[in-house]
Amino acid sequence: MTWSAVLLVTAVVWAISVIRSVRLRALVYSLPLPMTLALVSTGHPVDGAQLLGVLGLNLFFVTVAVTHQRLRWPILIADGAGIAVYVALSAGLLAVPVPFEGALAGMLMLWSAAMLVLRRRARSGVETAGADGSTDARRDGLPALLKLVVIFVGALLTGLLGGLLRGMVVTFPYSGVLVAIEARRQLADFSRHFARNSLALVGFLTAYHYLQDVSPAVALGGGWVAFALVAGALHLRPRRRAAAAGPTDVPGPAVVSQAERSGPASTEPAGRAPGDPTRTDATSAAVAKPATPPGTAPERNAGPAASPGGGPQIPNGTTSFRPNGRPRLPLRGVDPPVAR
Repeated sequence: MTWSAVLLVTAVVWAISVIRSVRLRALVYSLPLPMTLALVSTGHPVDGAQLLGVLGLNLFFVTVAVTHQRLRWPILIADGAGIAVYVALSAGLLAVPVPFEGALAGMLMLWSAAMLVLRRRARSGVETAGADGSTDARRDGLPALLKLVVIFVGALLTGLLGGLLRGMVVTFPYSGVLVAIEARRQLADFSRHFARNSLALVGFLTAYHYLQDVSPAVALGGGWVAFALVAGALHLRPRRRAAAAGPTDVPGPAVVSQAERSGPASTEPAGRAPGDPTRTDATSAAVAKPATPPGTAPERNAGPAASPGGGPQIPNGTTSFRPNGRPRLPLRGVDPPVAR
């Protein structure tokens, strides 16, 4: 590995270390800068095995996330496990010929299945980052000296694996070792966003494969154009959906005035019967007098005769009316008739 590659890895990792958004971190890491450097310096052609190397990149981050977050392995050991998985996959891919069209179809199907699973997980609320992926990741930064040591070790490890990886060095996670350490607290979200951006890397390698017979420069230019188009489509699509929804499409809370809560004011007399269909004031029913049956005196007691004289029982101090309309005097101390 050349010094230019070491400087490139340093620049990419440093840019990722100062970015807060996990989504933007994954986008910066997915830029095919190390791939471009590897294709220029080694001259390896892009075939089906290199295309499946994008799958190896995703397996690297998934392995690191599972071993570090679930199995509680130290991050450096988890990085080693991720590199071992990538090397094992590379050895298997280099042992057999892989047709490019078959690898491309398989990658597209795997990417679609992964996006479907991630969408279901997002709907069920499994994700830990915000909807905009703006989780603050600055606290994951390492000291400058430790960063330099890890960069040096990563560059040295890449150089030692160069002879073993051969063509798979194109997709080897050059800066992935340090990026995994830098984003160790958001590895699950970082892996999810990087898996989404992997389609852009597939577009880069596909364009390079079909243009590499023309010239390396044309192939690299076509690859970067394909990457930009696919990445733009992936990242502009959610924003267009959010803009299409708009604030007016979301029903807001209804504002109800105090007059609408209490109902329209009533202008009818309080004595109207509750059963009147023209009645509109619901509160006047509590103070209205009960209706009096027609043909009955307003204050007459309709109970059975309970007085000793056989007449209706009239409470003292009240006034009743005779059938002719004249008032009847209250009965006070009426003695029963005595038989002679």
